[in-house]
Amino acid sequence: MNRIARFESVSETQFATAWADTFGAEAVVPPLPPLPRRATAGSAGYDFFTPCAVRLAPGETAKIPTGVRVRMEEGWVLQIYPRSGLGFSYRLQLNNTVGIIDSDYYFSNNEGHIFIKITNDSNEGKILQLQTGDGFAQGIFVPFGITEDDNAVAIRNGGFGSTSK
Repeated sequence: MNRIARFESVSETQFATAWADTFGAEAVVPPLPPLPRRATAGSAGYDFFTPCAVRLAPGETAKIPTGVRVRMEEGWVLQIYPRSGLGFSYRLQLNNTVGIIDSDYYFSNNEGHIFIKITNDSNEGKILQLQTGDGFAQGIFVPFGITEDDNAVAIRNGGFGSTSK
């Protein structure tokens, strides 16, 4: 196995700022959730945990500040997916289908804070209820390549969609 990354918590200030932006200035900021971890030695995915209880009726969406950032070697990407059981039972979906966390996102002005936006896409009328600390998403590290004539030199300083501006 390649040991190519380390999860870290964002600062409490960054987490509080993201929480207020997501849930409003009056919302009580919970403690930072645990860092992602694998459940078993054979698990590929690192489970991300809810910082608060989440209830989603069919069709409802929630943007979750995870309180997590990741430092990883160049040439690797962290891909985020819903937990398999939640996808199977509730059709839980990530709004961007698969979250892509690039290695340079760690250096962004938001400390590389990972947000995960989920939707309960149940077509069976099931309400998704997650308790504080439940695993709801999983991240898998994957190596990637670039083209022989690639000459990208831009520096990232932002989050969603910042590299195409």
